Amino acid sequence: MSARDPIRVLIVDDSASVRQTLAGILDEAPDIAVLATAADPFAAARRIRDDLPDVILLDLEMPRMDGLTFLRKIMAQKPIPVIVCSGLAEPGSQLVAEVMEAGAVAVLPKPRVDTRQALIDSSRRVCDAVRAAARAKPRSAGRPRPVEAKLTADAMLPPVAGRRPVVATEPVVCIGVSTGGTESLRNVLEPLPPDCPGILIVQHMPEHFTAAFARRLDGLCAIAVKEAEDGDVVRPGLALIAPGARHMLLQRSGGRYHVAIKDGPPVSRHRPSVDVLFRSAAQAAGGNALGIIMTGMGDDGAAGLLEMRRAGARTIAQDEASSVVFGMPKEAIERGAAEKVVGLDHVAGEILRFGLVARGGEAG
Repeated sequence: MSARDPIRVLIVDDSASVRQTLAGILDEAPDIAVLATAADPFAAARRIRDDLPDVILLDLEMPRMDGLTFLRKIMAQKPIPVIVCSGLAEPGSQLVAEVMEAGAVAVLPKPRVDTRQALIDSSRRVCDAVRAAARAKPRSAGRPRPVEAKLTADAMLPPVAGRRPVVATEPVVCIGVSTGGTESLRNVLEPLPPDCPGILIVQHMPEHFTAAFARRLDGLCAIAVKEAEDGDVVRPGLALIAPGARHMLLQRSGGRYHVAIKDGPPVSRHRPSVDVLFRSAAQAAGGNALGIIMTGMGDDGAAGLLEMRRAGARTIAQDEASSVVFGMPKEAIERGAAEKVVGLDHVAGEILRFGLVARGGEAG
């Protein structure tokens, strides 16, 4: 980019109205041009392969992949100045610290358009940040972080030798999912009725994202969905999502289940970890549980799903055709952990069938 060339900006935000607002703001600046807009990181990645922008304006809460994960991938592969533009990143918050540590050059709130003065202030703030970012040298991968040891679920919960008998109780469903999971989970949870089995979910997502994600699903689904808190009781018609940066374990007290939310190191390089949830389900629920591993990168959950199957649980993996990323399900399938492989559109039906059979009914 020469001194005369406009600063070319890629806008990445799942909201069409926000993309339009930001594009309108930037198009008013004579020295800035909107290269393209993208509704999610996958579309942004395709655009970057074709034409590299000078600056990226990046939202944090998006379907298929969150902005923080995408930011880290950009900085590891092809550092580009990135400005995070999000309503989630409040000044002084831990999330802002994570975003800046991951390599963002600035963090801005979403532009306000409720008054003319607010729009003028937002426009000045956004354009000034873009100009500053274009001059900034993004932090490259030249100083890689030390690779952390890949811990197993042993770091949180000791393994148990052999298969222990578990008395029949209410059925419980455990789901592990990563990249591409936000919309995939909506596809699974929306059709479920309020009397479906209790569900525990580990979705790889940073701290502060999971509460907003749970609220969004709660507003879309007939079942209740919430970010899990320590001691929450597992009950029919409720899905509990592990909070970002903490592990979630299934525990049993008499004939009832509850969750424990615990601090600890990353397991399989993730916190929360699917392997931790699945191991706890294998030990606490055995044949009362259904384990489901869905779209995602890496292998978190593959070992845990195998433990669940060996403990008598039913186990399912999402198929390749319907997975955004086939890493996690593929690993589980190759290890023999998945009793059944199904498409995304069939997962809700499998949950209902499991609940019916577990309660003594007959599957249709």
